[in-house]
Amino acid sequence: MGDQMQVIVEKLNQEPFRKNYNFISFDSLEPLQLLQLLSDVLGEIDPKHAVDIREELPEQTAKRMLNLLGILKYKPPGTVSDLSAFRQGLVTGSKAVIHPVLHWLLQRTNELRTRAYLARFLVKLEVPAEFLQDDTVADFNKQYEELMEAFKNLHKEHEQLKISGLSTAEIRRDISAMEEEKDQLAKRVERLKKRVETVQNHQRMLEIARQLRLEKEREESLAQQKQEQKSQLFHTEQRLQRAQVQLKEMQHMVADSKPESLMKKLEEEINFNSYLVNEKIPREMESKKTSVYFLQKLVAEPAMTQADLTALESEIEEVTAQMNQLIEKRIITYEPADSKFSMYRQQASIISRKKEAKAEELQAAKEEMSSLEKQVEQKNSQAHGLGGSELLTEDEFKQYVSRLRSKNTLYKRRRQEVAEITAEYGILQRTEELLRQRHQATQQQLQAIEEKKGISGYSYTQEELERVSAVKSEMDEVKGQTLDNMSEMVKKLNAMVAEKKASLAPVIKELRQLRQNCQELTQECDEKKMQYDSCAAGLETNRSALEQEVKGLLEECAQEESNYRYLNCMKRSLEVQLQRAKEEMKAYVSPEPQERRRAVREQYTRIILEQENLGKKLREKQKVVRESHGPNMKQMKMWQDFEKLMECKRECFLKQQNQAAIGQIIQEGGKDRLVL
Repeated sequence: MGDQMQVIVEKLNQEPFRKNYNFISFDSLEPLQLLQLLSDVLGEIDPKHAVDIREELPEQTAKRMLNLLGILKYKPPGTVSDLSAFRQGLVTGSKAVIHPVLHWLLQRTNELRTRAYLARFLVKLEVPAEFLQDDTVADFNKQYEELMEAFKNLHKEHEQLKISGLSTAEIRRDISAMEEEKDQLAKRVERLKKRVETVQNHQRMLEIARQLRLEKEREESLAQQKQEQKSQLFHTEQRLQRAQVQLKEMQHMVADSKPESLMKKLEEEINFNSYLVNEKIPREMESKKTSVYFLQKLVAEPAMTQADLTALESEIEEVTAQMNQLIEKRIITYEPADSKFSMYRQQASIISRKKEAKAEELQAAKEEMSSLEKQVEQKNSQAHGLGGSELLTEDEFKQYVSRLRSKNTLYKRRRQEVAEITAEYGILQRTEELLRQRHQATQQQLQAIEEKKGISGYSYTQEELERVSAVKSEMDEVKGQTLDNMSEMVKKLNAMVAEKKASLAPVIKELRQLRQNCQELTQECDEKKMQYDSCAAGLETNRSALEQEVKGLLEECAQEESNYRYLNCMKRSLEVQLQRAKEEMKAYVSPEPQERRRAVREQYTRIILEQENLGKKLREKQKVVRESHGPNMKQMKMWQDFEKLMECKRECFLKQQNQAAIGQIIQEGGKDRLVL
């Protein structure tokens, strides 16, 4: 515990907290101060939690902290009962609960800050399964999941770039290298332009090249559209598959069920839905509305001080005492005749609680079934994306088993054939080996005969000569063909060069004239560009001034519109009040008694009279109580004295009985004797 406090104090005295605590000052913190300190540490991890806990209820503070600790994956020690004690300790600001949480948070602040940042984007929003049946909602949900995956990938790339350690010097070197490459590319473009200018009809060729580039861009866009249409087709096929699966399930249910069972299921579902609509949901809505009303009331009130809290606590104690007194009076005035009704009430309450529990279990089972159906659809889509098949029904599975059996029989037959072929292959291998051995023996005999005749190596030399002569003849044929082709190609090239020279001579003359025209047009273009730039700058200045003026007028228009709406609302409220005043005046002046009774003044007058009568009765009752208080107190004192007197007599009687059991006391001459 001391080491834990030491770590907490050291971390709190460092940046960014700088609390300047020591062991004594930290240990003497009040529960409210400890909760504020924990809220500050959580606010350093997630800026949304940097709030003043005095401006919110203790339950809201505990809920906010528990949500963030759950996101940060903090695991409190102990079992489920310890978890409830942990929540209670977090509400009350217990040191035994807050100190371990601070120790855990301060040891891994940077890691938890990253986790809290990622939780803002990666905590998945659960959509009920019945809403996902809508195609639009399903598409939006899928886009949401894809964006979440894209965010994960971008965050991973960002972390990898941070880890890779690229310095500014390396980036500058890369930029300088890119600038050099840019200069080289510019020079190369200039050289290519000069080379193109010497070509005949280069403008037309450039136009054709530009059209080719546009067509390629159009081809890319069409390919992208094709890809998008393929993805849309894939999504449509998935939706169609889901609809087909649902149709099969419905057909299977209709085929296997009877009208009586379907009607029974429908009646059960109608009863359950009617219970939800008529009992459970209205009760939950009423409780939610009540809580929202109290929360709005609390938000509308100003921040409470310690004195206000003390006054509220005292008021709560008084109300609790009054409730206990009323309960005691009710117990005293309890009539036995109501015992049967109380028993029936208890049974009805038990049955209603069981009904609510079963309804909640049924709702949870339905949600689980919808989630499982969603998982099945996802697995089907994944299997379809990987080239697999969908989940099989019972009939399809039986067909699959029968096909598998037939394939197993075919596999066994093929395996037997493979075994026969393998055996035959072994026999052929052995035959080949025997023939090779015979061939080697024959070759040895032939070599022995050649050595015996004095012409050793004759057969081998003859085979080599035949092979070399065949290769030489093939090479000669290839060389002759190659030389003929080369001579023909040279002739064609010479003819083409001559034709090109003859055709380019007039083009070169035209090109010289075009160069002069190009220089003149370039000068004219520069002059026009300067004029355009000056005119554009003036127009841009005028446009910015007009934009500022329009912006001011729009703001003024919005302000006037808000003033108009406010005045219109005030006018309507005043008209309503005036109408109510007219109706009140009309009812008050009306000679009919019923109309006058409806007037607010008459109602309040009647209520005041009732309250005055009630106050008069209470004062009379108070007077009677005061008059009878003295005699009643005197009588109570007399009864208490009588009770003490009777208690004393009882004790004396018990003592006499005990003495008589032991022996007999005789008094003679002023002395007492005990005779046993």
